[in-house]
This record gives sequence, C-alpha cells and structure tokens, in this order.
Amino acid sequence: MTEQSPLSALAGEGPLLLFGGTFDPIHLGHLRPAEEVRQRVGAERVMLVPCGDPPHRPPPGTSGEHRLAMAQAAVRGRATVEVLDWEVRASGPSYTVRTLEWLRERLGSRPILTIIGSDAFTQLHHWYQWERLLELTHIAAVRRPGTAVDALESPLAEALADRWTEEAATLWQQSAGAVMAFDVTRLDISATAIRASVAAGKSPRFLIPRDVEEYITAHGLYRDGT
Repeated sequence: MTEQSPLSALAGEGPLLLFGGTFDPIHLGHLRPAEEVRQRVGAERVMLVPCGDPPHRPPPGTSGEHRLAMAQAAVRGRATVEVLDWEVRASGPSYTVRTLEWLRERLGSRPILTIIGSDAFTQLHHWYQWERLLELTHIAAVRRPGTAVDALESPLAEALADRWTEEAATLWQQSAGAVMAFDVTRLDISATAIRASVAAGKSPRFLIPRDVEEYITAHGLYRDGT
C-alpha cells in the first residue's frame, strides 16, 4: 500500500499524540480536548486518526473518505495537528492495536500517547488485544461528562493498578506503558445531534469548524438523517 499521508509528525521529538474516532463529523468537542492534552504534555502536535472500519459499532453512515476529508478540513493551516489516513486506506477492521503496531515500526522507541475518552477507557478490556496496548503506547484518559476514569472493572483495574502517573515527564521518559488522567474543558457536543440538526435543516455553526460546515454543505452530507 502506498503511504499517502504527509507524516511530518513522525519526524518530531517527544510523545506523538494520537486521537482516533469515527469523526462523523469531527467537531469542537473532539478538537479542544485533544489540544488541551497536547499543551499539558508539551508535545509538538496531535495526530487525528479517522477510523476506517470500526469493529465496535455499526458502520458509520458517512464514508471513510468523507470523514477523512472533514478531519483534514478541520485542521487545515494548523501546525499543531495532522491527520493520519492509514485506517481509512487500510483494509480490514480498524483495530487500535493494529494502528499502533504500524506506527511503532516507524517510530522505534519514541513515546506514543493515545488519547481516549473516559467512556471508552472504562471499557478498554473489551477492545481487541487490549492487553498489548500498554506495550505500544501510553494512555491519556480524558474525563468526559458522566463517566469517571477510576470506575474500572476487573480485569482492567488490576492491569492498570501500577500504571498511573501524575507526571507528564513520565510520558517523555519511556516509550509506552503509563496511564495519565486529564481534566479538560467539557464541551458536551454530540456528532449524533449534529447530524440530526443538519437533517432538520438547522445550522451546526459554532459546534464544528467552519471549513467542516462548508464541506458538509458542499457535499450534501447528513441531509437524509444518516
């Protein structure tokens, strides 16, 4: 497969921050927390990873190409964030561990920090090959409304018991294996609600970047309610 992404982030120093999602559509509730984690860690940039074929939920109603294009539109001209197209281009389910393996082959021992919302974080033990994640990455557990990052069930609680840190420096000093909780600005924005709003003929302005709004309008996305 030909690599098509401008992967300048892979040439940097310090932790590479990853933030994946279906991004259907990408909105400010995705972008602002990722930026706040980046600032606290002191990393150069965040790499957004639109999911191609999510194995944990029904397929998005919007194609991977559209969701990738919206993510690219959202960050156009912003030096602190890039978009990785690998999951959209790759065949097969978009397992996080698979993406991390692909990146680890290219990064060697450079630290990777994967940003995960608290709702998904508490269910991490249901992910494909979840035990391998901390061999490949650090985890930034971002607190979201209604879910606490410390409300963990067995066996996840036991697996992470000695992994927690409160020091961002730890994320620079080793390539993987630590977990850190982050409090961020709580923007209760829902992609589902945005899609419903567009389908009803309402504007999503100030919930999504303007370039994303223009892309949705230009391509007639979400008009049918999907």
